[in-house]
Amino acid sequence: MGGVGVERRLTTILAIDVVGYSRLMADDEAGTLARLKTVRSELIEPKTATHRGRIVKLMGDGILMEFASVVDAVSFAVDLQQTMSERLAEITFRIGINIGDVIVEGDDIYGDGVNVAARLEALSEPGGICISRTVYDHVRGKVDVGFEDLGAQTVKNIPEPVQVYRVLPDASAGEQPAVAATRKMSLRWSALAGTLAVVVVVAGLTLWQRPWEEREEPASEADMAFALPDKPSIAVLPFSNLSDDSSQDTFADGMTEDLITDLSKIAGLFVIASNSSFAYKNAPVKIKDVAEDLGVRYVLEGSVRRAGDQLRVNAQLIDATSGRHVWANRFDGDSKDIFAVQDEFVLRIVKALELTLSDSEKSEIAKSDTRKIEAREAFQEGWELYSRFNEEDNARAVEHFERAIELDPDYGRAYGALALVQLRGSIFHWHRAMGKRRATLYRELVPYYLNKASEHQTALVHVVAAMKHLFYRDQAAAEGANRGTDDARIEAGKAIALQPSDPEAHITMAWALIASGEPEEGLSFVEAAMRLNPNYPSHYVFFKAAALFAMGDLEQAADVLQQGLARDPHATELAPLAASIFAQLGRRQEAREMIETWRPGSNPSDLKQAIEIYDFPIHWVNENQWISRRLFDGLRLAALPLDFTVDRLVADLGQGSPVDRVKTIRALGWFGPTASLAVPGLIDALESEHRSVRREAVIALGKIGSDAAAAIPVLTAIVDEPIVGYHAKDALQKITGE
Repeated sequence: MGGVGVERRLTTILAIDVVGYSRLMADDEAGTLARLKTVRSELIEPKTATHRGRIVKLMGDGILMEFASVVDAVSFAVDLQQTMSERLAEITFRIGINIGDVIVEGDDIYGDGVNVAARLEALSEPGGICISRTVYDHVRGKVDVGFEDLGAQTVKNIPEPVQVYRVLPDASAGEQPAVAATRKMSLRWSALAGTLAVVVVVAGLTLWQRPWEEREEPASEADMAFALPDKPSIAVLPFSNLSDDSSQDTFADGMTEDLITDLSKIAGLFVIASNSSFAYKNAPVKIKDVAEDLGVRYVLEGSVRRAGDQLRVNAQLIDATSGRHVWANRFDGDSKDIFAVQDEFVLRIVKALELTLSDSEKSEIAKSDTRKIEAREAFQEGWELYSRFNEEDNARAVEHFERAIELDPDYGRAYGALALVQLRGSIFHWHRAMGKRRATLYRELVPYYLNKASEHQTALVHVVAAMKHLFYRDQAAAEGANRGTDDARIEAGKAIALQPSDPEAHITMAWALIASGEPEEGLSFVEAAMRLNPNYPSHYVFFKAAALFAMGDLEQAADVLQQGLARDPHATELAPLAASIFAQLGRRQEAREMIETWRPGSNPSDLKQAIEIYDFPIHWVNENQWISRRLFDGLRLAALPLDFTVDRLVADLGQGSPVDRVKTIRALGWFGPTASLAVPGLIDALESEHRSVRREAVIALGKIGSDAAAAIPVLTAIVDEPIVGYHAKDALQKITGE
């Protein structure tokens, strides 16, 4: 059903494509552009006027046109192809013509009518013209040309087969049907006729199946690990290094990374992150398996051979659900042209998938972080180290990013990566491996590199800026202020807008939402990041578990952490959160094991100090501070010796000095709701003459929650007392849920 206000019309659409455009551009970019401009001004535009058509839009290597008369459209195509063959042998066109319903938007047209014309153009031979059955029915006998029936063709994204005819410039050829018409035969020729009929049928089936097209074993949507997205989805496999020099791996990997980065800037495309695509590096895999593992329809694969300054790149785009090769291209030339080749590949992929780029997307794709191969290679080496997410490799990445900047002082993404490395070193206390004081990292180096990176806008710049807002919030801000979360959400939003398929932008938005007290919304962004990067790193697990923890779903948070630790046993940054959650679930032995993983061999004193100075990456503030308190209570409980139980602590409630009693009551509070047996003893503690004992008892009752309902009358009676009364009000809210 058409939308309200949508303008439609029936029209004749003509699509033109330049054969071998990439090769022509690679051989002589300036000359090719000049010749095409001449062809348009001296041939196409005058002939368009003569045949009463209009140019809808130019598309680099193609032209979309519209004609009111189908006869005019075919006459124009024949006239143009004949003139081109006579005058300009080095440039050749393919043309497709269709009559169809189109949607009109300003001067542009689109819809299935346009798509069919584009498919017909792709079926044409160089210098040829293909038309649909509707066009053939209208022009037969009205244009001085012949026709060859190519039969019903199945074309991409068109549900029904399209009957295709090839235009023959020689009118004497007449009509050449795909299947011979019925004719009278003598009995003497009946046997031969039967044989010919079989040949014709086999030929027709062969044409329909198009066996000359290379095919892969098709993937099954039913077997995919994830449902296909509601837009075209693609995974870019690491380009194979066919050079004898293994050091060229970095060059090939850098090209792959750049293609993924550029494609991920397109809002109409779902692009799997490089972290997941590179899992298949140097592995013999089937396209079918890649598509089913990652849940994508299209897979791009290719190879690179570089010898000195000479470069050969092959690439092919495969529709995994059909096994068909949608697009393929090869570049032979100078390695310094690699960046132009990448841009061309991206645009050809966009065209093959029938996507329309916005002006901002075209601008972003046209941008290049660097045009210096050596700088890009240095960056790639650093990025591989950074992606390993451990202290030593994080420090080792610095020299490679610094080298990239030395080679290209305007390399914005390298500045952003340096800011990210310094920030991560500061957040996770990895400064010693970097040979710096922690304060030097976050007070000097992060701001310096972030300012340099901000001169060259990229998604990475906004990701780093958001992280800085979240971790080093403005401590001088008013208590009611957002303390960085609002600013972080703005920056993360900018990153997603620039690079919609960047999972790090999504995980940073999740961080901001969780910290601002919206864990459900944050969880959706974590899951989006995991879908974009199915082979996700451990910090995705961290944020998913943190969101579930903030939502109160401790059981699922524990499951997520267990699975994450099974995937990566060295992910020690998961251990504090896991220890807290396991302890609160009563799984104290597992919690203790997590403490040992986090701080192996620590004595009780050192462990206590480590917990008190631990800077959890998510900073909950204002009305959400209770989440942070609950997290640290669980962490303290995990560090408590296993023989300290609720029963033992209840027995110790009335013993020792006021200081000892405060310690006992505080430890009971760490147990939270599982300390309900202590409620009577805590109510008794409210009669203590020591304010510190009474205050701690009130806080512990609040942490126990609804199971401390018996304390409501006593707490209500003391709400007007100074200090203790403030905590009593808070405890009553937690107990009553109001």
